[in-house]
Amino acid sequence: MFFKKEMEYLKIRPEDVEERFVRSRGPGGQNVNKTSTCVWLRHIPTGTEVRCQRERSQSLNRMIAWEVLIKKIKQRFRAQEMRQLAERTKEKKARWRRPERLRLLLVESKRRHSKKKRSRGKLLEIE
Repeated sequence: MFFKKEMEYLKIRPEDVEERFVRSRGPGGQNVNKTSTCVWLRHIPTGTEVRCQRERSQSLNRMIAWEVLIKKIKQRFRAQEMRQLAERTKEKKARWRRPERLRLLLVESKRRHSKKKRSRGKLLEIE
């Protein structure tokens, strides 16, 4: 098949892809009306669909359609990986606690800051 390594990585099997050749649309005259140069691919497990009619040749359109299908599935796969990574990071942060000494330093600096602000007070008005 065309993109063997990527298909193995994404676990795409050719049996899982429904492939149809249909007539193209738009300008092209007799070639469009007589031959089925448009390629329609559908990956059944994910439901991803691709339709390609860029070129006049069915074989070129088939190759382009496979490439686009693999890119779409790869994007979906990466998005899923990123969501899982974000979820794991969130769980990790939730479990993390500040060390006691650092917490005490922060509390002390807040106390100093509030004391400084309290000492400022209001200015006296001179008549």
